[in-house]
Amino acid sequence: MDLYAGLPYWLIKNPLFNSEHALRENIYTDVAIIGSGITGALVAHELCSNGIQCAVIDRRALCTGSSAASTAQLQYEIDVPLYQLLKKVSEQTAVTAYRSSLQSIHDIEAVFKKNQLDAAFERKPTLYLASDKKGLKEIEREYKARKQYGLPVELVDKDILQSEYGIERPGALRNYESAQMDAYKSAILLLRYHQKNNGLALYPYTPVIRHQATATGYDLYTEQGSIITCKYLVIAAGYEAGNFLPKKIMDLLSTYALVSEPVPKEALWKEECLIWETARPYFYMRTTRDNRIMLGGEDIVFKNENLRDALLERKTAKLVSKFRELFPDKQIKVDMSWCGTFSATKDGLPYIGEYPGIKKMYFALGYGGNGITFSMIAAQMIRNKIKGLNDARESTFGFERK
Repeated sequence: MDLYAGLPYWLIKNPLFNSEHALRENIYTDVAIIGSGITGALVAHELCSNGIQCAVIDRRALCTGSSAASTAQLQYEIDVPLYQLLKKVSEQTAVTAYRSSLQSIHDIEAVFKKNQLDAAFERKPTLYLASDKKGLKEIEREYKARKQYGLPVELVDKDILQSEYGIERPGALRNYESAQMDAYKSAILLLRYHQKNNGLALYPYTPVIRHQATATGYDLYTEQGSIITCKYLVIAAGYEAGNFLPKKIMDLLSTYALVSEPVPKEALWKEECLIWETARPYFYMRTTRDNRIMLGGEDIVFKNENLRDALLERKTAKLVSKFRELFPDKQIKVDMSWCGTFSATKDGLPYIGEYPGIKKMYFALGYGGNGITFSMIAAQMIRNKIKGLNDARESTFGFERK
């Protein structure tokens, strides 16, 4: 199935990483990583940086899966608000999830700074709007929960929203611990860096059609007939990881996004903060370096790709309508729009680590709206597992969490 349709902005903005070819021979590697998006790239980074031999395999051109369609907003907030998450999982799990997501943003920033890679990473505040009176009650509950556990948050009233942002809403939560980036470019930069400096092997256009556990790890059989032998296997293939899982653990959703033509700098809102709101389906927005406005959301349950794609024009118009409702004095023209499929879990948390009973196969499944922050957590946890180190986050993000 195609992961997206339309014209994702990042694929137009950046060149394709098309200098590599499909695997045509049998190879051995310590770790085979299936999936070359931002998750697979971060896993490769953490392992290669620790002297572990890796190969990244993808059925598509490198980095052209979901990462190419991501709007790449980095927020510590999880799809399920903290006050609700505390009712779904244990207190320790909920609080650790939020605190880990907060730390992850700092860790992602450090990865690209340390290696001097320009991933278009920019620190931005987040404004979480109450869409109505019901939403106001929700953010007030959320404010109390976050303050109780020491998470960065401010409660902003309607007067400040109007005077500072020109937004008419009953209230909002604000924090200054968010960021945005270019997920597609980020993945490319990391893969290139470790290919050059740490011998990372890259094999696009190489579908793995079967895998078999061995006494020392795994044998992967490719569509071309070659065999990849490895000690450890990492699955960083998003919802397509279902081929390696004994049972379904996620739900599929269709989502929609667009980017405007460039606008004058003064036409943007205060601090160019990330904006989202309590109403469902989701509506959120960010800016780009070239002063475009990116809108996203309008998620629906995925039925099939034909229906998803057929709704693109209607959903694009809906996103523009929501923007104009929020900022009636701002005008935008759509330059590119796209839609995609992503996965979500009941508690909004990712699945990271070994599935019960399956050894030496590590899943890095950053399902939900916080996929990139979860990807950084997954990369660190898998690195620690392979190095034989304990990681307290296993009970929070593992398959057997309570």
